[in-house]
Amino acid sequence: MTPDSIRVHALQLAEAAIDAVKPESLLPERLACRDGKLLLDGTACAEIPRPGGRIVVVGGGKAAAGLAAAVERLLDDALATGLDIRGLVSVPEGCGRSLARVEVRETRPAAVNLPTAEAIAATREMRALLAALGRDDLAIVLVTGGGSALLEDPAPGTSLDDLITVTQFLSAAGADIRELNVVRQALSLAKAGGLARACRAGRLVALVLSDISGDPLELIASGPCMPAAPDPHAALEILRRHAATECAATITRQLQHQAADAGGAAVSSLASGAWTTPAGCRVSHVLLGSNATAVDAAARAARSLGYDAVIRTAAETSESADAVGRRLVGEAATLLAAAARDGRPRAVLEGGEAVVTVPADHGTGGRNQQTVLTAAAAWPPGAAWPAGLLIASLATDGEDGPTDAAGGMVDGEIAKRLLEGGDLPRAVARCDAYPALAAAGGLVRTGPTGTNVADVRIILARP
Repeated sequence: MTPDSIRVHALQLAEAAIDAVKPESLLPERLACRDGKLLLDGTACAEIPRPGGRIVVVGGGKAAAGLAAAVERLLDDALATGLDIRGLVSVPEGCGRSLARVEVRETRPAAVNLPTAEAIAATREMRALLAALGRDDLAIVLVTGGGSALLEDPAPGTSLDDLITVTQFLSAAGADIRELNVVRQALSLAKAGGLARACRAGRLVALVLSDISGDPLELIASGPCMPAAPDPHAALEILRRHAATECAATITRQLQHQAADAGGAAVSSLASGAWTTPAGCRVSHVLLGSNATAVDAAARAARSLGYDAVIRTAAETSESADAVGRRLVGEAATLLAAAARDGRPRAVLEGGEAVVTVPADHGTGGRNQQTVLTAAAAWPPGAAWPAGLLIASLATDGEDGPTDAAGGMVDGEIAKRLLEGGDLPRAVARCDAYPALAAAGGLVRTGPTGTNVADVRIILARP
């Protein structure tokens, strides 16, 4: 098989993974609107308001625009009954679209996963829309990966600059998405159930697309509709663990005050996401898709191309990108040996989201690019990368770090160019994967995909 052929196969698997978690594919499979009811897998999960009633659709994240469009189509029958349907969703630049009833607002730049003044303004408008509803109305909240930066209303005493500083520091220090979101929850009026508590409708249905392994509803987009109270004790421990208390002194003091007020009370959460707010709004959550959905689709695509495909279960705790890259190389060598023994091509698919600890003197890249570059550097010195072996890692949202790439791949030709192109160990140490992979032809660019379920990693081995 030529290098181009195995690369084409890898890209086909990546495309299958992303297509499987696009809202336009997922929502019609699970939800329907019929006979005045919203149906989940054929069973009623909410009443559609009577003529003259209101439905508000709000939310945020990289898949929010696609979900909003799918919800509008779902509610076509309800539109005919004279219902007032409106809403607002917050998305990154490049993910916007024009819809009839729901405004899709781009509130942060592409490749800058941080809150903005525009995101805060949009979130406050969403809370006002929810607060204006009545007991006979319905709220639909779209909760998707990337929503933590896009659904934001800082708690009193917390500034936008504070939020940006602590997010940037923790991300560079190697904090994973779970840790980041615990801290974010303690500093926000929108997170940890904040949107749901603002709602005065009788019923709220949250439609969720998960980007976190294990699908913890309280952490996806920082749980805007979950009943978990913010946990300042846990947030402080995360700041201490990553030596962030001095750089985020204002936030540290605020969390210390919160922790003193909270005492040692345990934080409660309902794993199912079904609860009733203090205002009497009944809340439920529908998990539409997850990282496992994407990985399963990639495995099916691999089998259709003739590979013996195996799925590795994603760990619920994040590994470093360097550790992932080294592990993938070890598994790739085993896979290649098996393919050589019986002549059958092999594929391994896995999901997850690696973390990167960025040094002070750093270059440009993202967690997936760092994973692939580390894999290339970890191949035994003096041994050529085999022609029939490929490793790829990419973000399903098309956004890997502050770059225009979704991730990267390495095969025999790309590995050869990387070794010829300069000091590969130094590029790994400086987290400078983007220019190295760009020069070697190893970047994967998809553009914004309109979805986000974390990352997909691919190993292909052919005899």
